[in-house]
Amino acid sequence: MRSNSSRGRTSHTAPRHLSHPRTATVALAGVAALLAVAVQAGAAGAAPAKPLPGKVDPAHAAVKLSPSQRAELIRDADGAKAATAREIGLGSQEKLVVKDVVKDADGTVHTRYERTYGGLPVLGGDLVVATSKTGKTMDVVRATNATLKVPGLTPAIAKAAAEKQAVQRAKALGGTKSAADSVRKVIWAATGKPVLAYETVVGGLQDDGTPNQLHVITDAATGKKLFETQGIKNGIGNTQYSGQVTLTTTQSGSTYTLNDGARGNHKTYNLNHGTSGTGTLFSQNNDTWGNGTTSNAATAGADAHYGAAVTWDFYKNTFGRSGIKNNGVGAYSRTHYGNSYVNAFWDDSCFCMTYGDGSGNNDPLTSLDVAGHEMSHGVTSNTAGLNYSGESGGLNEATSDIFGTGVEFYANNSSDVGDYLIGEKIDINGDGTPLRYMDKPSKDGASKDSWYSGIGGVDVHYSSGPANHFFYLLSEGSGTKVINGVTYNSPTADNLPVTGIGRDKALQIWYRALTTKFTSTTNYAGARTGTLAAAGELYGTTSAEYKAVQDAWAGVAVGARSGGGTGGTSYESNTPVSIPDNGPAVTSDITVSGRTGNAPSSLQVSVDITHTWRGDLVVDLVGPSGTSYRLKNFSSSDSADNVNETYTVNAASESANGTWKLKVQDQASQDTGKINGWKLTFP
Repeated sequence: MRSNSSRGRTSHTAPRHLSHPRTATVALAGVAALLAVAVQAGAAGAAPAKPLPGKVDPAHAAVKLSPSQRAELIRDADGAKAATAREIGLGSQEKLVVKDVVKDADGTVHTRYERTYGGLPVLGGDLVVATSKTGKTMDVVRATNATLKVPGLTPAIAKAAAEKQAVQRAKALGGTKSAADSVRKVIWAATGKPVLAYETVVGGLQDDGTPNQLHVITDAATGKKLFETQGIKNGIGNTQYSGQVTLTTTQSGSTYTLNDGARGNHKTYNLNHGTSGTGTLFSQNNDTWGNGTTSNAATAGADAHYGAAVTWDFYKNTFGRSGIKNNGVGAYSRTHYGNSYVNAFWDDSCFCMTYGDGSGNNDPLTSLDVAGHEMSHGVTSNTAGLNYSGESGGLNEATSDIFGTGVEFYANNSSDVGDYLIGEKIDINGDGTPLRYMDKPSKDGASKDSWYSGIGGVDVHYSSGPANHFFYLLSEGSGTKVINGVTYNSPTADNLPVTGIGRDKALQIWYRALTTKFTSTTNYAGARTGTLAAAGELYGTTSAEYKAVQDAWAGVAVGARSGGGTGGTSYESNTPVSIPDNGPAVTSDITVSGRTGNAPSSLQVSVDITHTWRGDLVVDLVGPSGTSYRLKNFSSSDSADNVNETYTVNAASESANGTWKLKVQDQASQDTGKINGWKLTFP
């Protein structure tokens, strides 16, 4: 049985703020990882315990290794690699190269190796050796079980011949480069009998714009093409905020880097708490980045790299924009800036984003909407160039919030679902609250919901509030609603409803205004003019979209409603009506007279009800004809207090004049309340 308790309230302090100042392109050292078919060799030393049905055997679950623990295991394996090679039967010319290690709860260690032969990399020579906690080899999983032996290491075919073959093949696939990026000797062991071969890599772009990293394997004795593949692969990023994601990375030899060749070569660097330069490009010998926590520096790198990729794709696929400058050139990201730096910023001079690690270096500011926010400052700089002060500064910040929100919804990431909250993942305030709220900006304690004459003197992060609020109203409309699990309740400055047109259209209007209507000095009045011009061009000056832009701006006290005035007539009842616990329905009446025709299809019903555990309540509007319109359903899981919402009802079949009733019934025990008042608004 549930308890009867009120919802806790959180007080909001002024937020700290952000400042302004999928496939992976990889030049593979070898393609064996894409081709490997594991061949079991040897047997386990003892039969494992029978696992419980439907449960993971805890003994065989991998333990979480700290960076130092992992490094130590890799050092141990590296020190013993020669002995391991002999133990598993490798020849005298074969050597192991440690790549990765996993440790089970029962002490079993799985060490992943690559292999060389006569100093040449063996493509298809990788293997995994499992050893018990006593160091005994239990089994070996090989990419190939063929004996590694070739007659010699001197090729009969010239390197130029192999390059020519690969370049011709790349051109047939749409490539345009006339020379290879690299040609090297390898041992090809991924298919059939191992042979001496060339691996040639040809980069560039295919004719459909897809990055081209064609890898061609050529038999060095006969010149026959043995294999080809695109060096396009998905790196794995274990991010702190967006879960496990695919990353676009580049591989050269045995080294992977956070270099996005598919998106203008956007690179992600580790400043390692420095405050100048680029630091060090994230680089490692495997393509799995971070561990989802701050214990691994690459976690923040993965978040930033992912955010940059999604932002690039958002602009390209939403607006047809190719990069920040729309010239196909990527910016770059710098992570781990300073020490406990609680901010992130865009810098035009370096054409880069920079992220601090947050308080105590525990909460990097690399969440998806923050990445989108920062890159969008660059878009603004390269379009309208809104001055970063006064009302134009507020519009500059709002533009980044608007497009950062667009990025988050575009990503469709289940670990960071789209919302109208800014920076909700990074918890700068330390109380679980976002930096900013677009539906009602003043909830952060400092931002402004609506325009007023002195707003140009407010910090730009808070004077952005009216534009953020406008965008929310234009997208979703006013009143209470739940979107992706988040409850919003957006008011309007004139207390009149706004009907949204959807986020996609709102984004198109703002982007067109930014890129074709705004200038460096645009203020709120100018933003209204610009967005109306954009809406008119996109959807027509008599369209619902054009009128919605007018109404949304009026909702934040910028200009008049689409009707030419304040618009709307309200009818209200402020007579309290008690709601009995788990009892019969009660009603409150409003009589409407003096109107002609029927009620509108967008009748607004504003409800003010005090009631603990509001899920007990069922609320209906009853029209003059006696027809009921359901406003709120019963919900056993909604334990929050009170109903303060505005509903939109299609009441076009009702006569406008007559007695309208608000009907409320409590359908569960233990909680009581009352109707404080309610209002009907006819647009």
